Amino acid sequence: MFKRILAALDRSEIGTEVFNQALYLAKITSAELMLLHVLSHEEDGSPEALIFPNIDYYPGWNEESFKLYQEHWEKFKNEGLQMLQSFSSQANTAGVNTEFTQNSGNPGRMICELAKTWNADLIMMGRRGRSGLAEFFLGSQSNYVLHHAPCSVQIVHLPVSAKTQEQEVVSNQ
Repeated sequence: MFKRILAALDRSEIGTEVFNQALYLAKITSAELMLLHVLSHEEDGSPEALIFPNIDYYPGWNEESFKLYQEHWEKFKNEGLQMLQSFSSQANTAGVNTEFTQNSGNPGRMICELAKTWNADLIMMGRRGRSGLAEFFLGSQSNYVLHHAPCSVQIVHLPVSAKTQEQEVVSNQ
């Protein structure tokens, strides 16, 4: 069935759910597991700043601001590696052969590139739930991957909680 599963992760609740489902599937199919985190300004918690070639030209930017941004980016990068190491350790303890990598760039493109070079049979990833104008202007990484992946793609959604179900029932009345 599946021999190589690529799990695209972020530090959100959906990232944990993607890992859990990928681990389960890798375990029952004896597949190898590759964990990927893409460093991107789109991810929640990433340092919010734009880097310009000449920071002295732009008002509010100076060398101190740039150094502070670099420190925040390093912290963000290290947190991503810690997440990957923790998930990898859990998977290895469960008996699943696991590797991990953290890359920078556009998440959709990076996921597809790694899936191709690693010869993945399946990509598992989450979905933020953007639609309409938000998807048009901000893009949808899951949509990009669905249309450009060299293999099958499974999109993971968070289970709807009982509280959310109650809110939907009340709002529909």
